[in-house]
Amino acid sequence: MRKFTKKRDIVRPGITRFATSFLTLQSLVEKKEKLRSMVISDAWGECKHSKSAKGKAAYSTMLSMSFWNGVTLCLKVFAPLVQVLRLIDGDRKPSMGFLYGELKQAKEEIKVAYKNVEANYRPILDIIDAKAKDRLDRPLHLVAYLLNPYYFFKDQSIEDDPMVMDAFITCVEMFFPDDFQLQHLVSNVELLKYKGKVGIFGRALAMAGCACNDDNYDPVGWWSNYGNGVPNLKRMAKRILSLTTSSSGCERNWSTFEWIHTKKRNRLDATRLNNLVYVQFNAKLINKKIRKEKGVDVLLESQASMAQAWIVDGGDDEEVEPGSGLTWGMIGEASGADSAVERRRSCRNVEVRELHEEDFLSDQETEEDGDEEYDFESDEERVLEGYGEKELET
Repeated sequence: MRKFTKKRDIVRPGITRFATSFLTLQSLVEKKEKLRSMVISDAWGECKHSKSAKGKAAYSTMLSMSFWNGVTLCLKVFAPLVQVLRLIDGDRKPSMGFLYGELKQAKEEIKVAYKNVEANYRPILDIIDAKAKDRLDRPLHLVAYLLNPYYFFKDQSIEDDPMVMDAFITCVEMFFPDDFQLQHLVSNVELLKYKGKVGIFGRALAMAGCACNDDNYDPVGWWSNYGNGVPNLKRMAKRILSLTTSSSGCERNWSTFEWIHTKKRNRLDATRLNNLVYVQFNAKLINKKIRKEKGVDVLLESQASMAQAWIVDGGDDEEVEPGSGLTWGMIGEASGADSAVERRRSCRNVEVRELHEEDFLSDQETEEDGDEEYDFESDEERVLEGYGEKELET
């Protein structure tokens, strides 16, 4: 296989948390023609494994059009969902204001993938709705969707959704309990100004500030700039839009606790332990901020880098992607792997074992590959780009 794929594996470890299956399917599609060429080559026919049951199954699978159509369709369906999961799991900006809107957009993309045939996409949407019910459609999610001008100013029909407006009233009653006058002011005066784009909300700068959902767009900052005319609604919007939608940050903090509170350091008092975790966690945030200012974020799906270099002999051990500025050291620092590797290397002087093609040959195989050299292709990872660009083959 590596002869035909130029030493690129199908399963390629990356710095993603949950997109391994998606990456594997995408890698499979990228190597479709090479894999099909492999199973119809003379080398495959001469291989003893081609006569086994698994070899025959692999042969029929590689030449099956229904299999490749199914893989392509899976990528079309799951790519929008992977994007939503990355948004929730990421920590570039709070995700409460984007979750509900991006999930709706993902559903629309799934419909397009099935060419708007309801009989085909309905089972998938039913599964998504069942998983999201009472988890991703709570009042905070719906109100954040309403108060995010990126969505509301583009589609003001959001105010006609009874679920959204009922959620807003619920949140107002919870934010300002036992103060009916303030609830009346927020719901019947300030919200109407926001919905009608009254005053500063209708200015060209305000409209331009929420027109594009890029790395610079921050709904909390937008409300800070343009929400002074509705101070109570502004305070409510900033608190809601500043929330996260997952416990990923807490889980990373727990990992920091585990690194500090070890068996050899189990007598740390609670105050000192909290201070050490505070310093270490905030140091990581500062380093991440520096990378963001430089335009580098190793956890973004568009820049996810592969570990192909140390799995396959001949890879580039230093530069991950030409022109990207990413190195393996930066990836190790961001993923928290550098400290673990350094500690082990300081205790044991272990050399990294190099893998060669001979390591994957059984003792019974006598075929020699010769001294032919293969150029190693760098993996320009595109987790969410390029999926399903070609129409499904019929």
